[in-house]
Amino acid sequence: MLALQPVDTAAAAFYPDPVTQDEAAAMFRAVINLFGKWDLTDEQAAMLLDMPVRSYRRWKAQGPGRISRDGRARLSNLMGVHKALRTIFTESSRGYAWIRAANTAFGSASALDVMLRGELTDLMRVRRYLDAERGGW
Repeated sequence: MLALQPVDTAAAAFYPDPVTQDEAAAMFRAVINLFGKWDLTDEQAAMLLDMPVRSYRRWKAQGPGRISRDGRARLSNLMGVHKALRTIFTESSRGYAWIRAANTAFGSASALDVMLRGELTDLMRVRRYLDAERGGW
């Protein structure tokens, strides 16, 4: 008869490498530049970052404060959208324009329309779509 060996079945905690505050601040600065390329209003930018417009304007002028886990995830997804667009389009201006173009994958809404719904999952949806289009999955 085959004897089974004891196995430790205790759930091991998963701790991904966290994004540091310094890295998040660098992503914030990059996203500010990206928002300029996308020609976003401060209100739209604040919606994508899920923060009050007043705080966004202060951070834009003076640098970010402490960035929450959700904020770091939003920044990471926005940078992922940017990376995918730069990979897909050889002309950066086409990628910047794509963000506002109607897209059948989003029910004729633009990627910006989807992301402006305000949920982190909306940013993730656009990023996943672009990653799939560029062959990143």
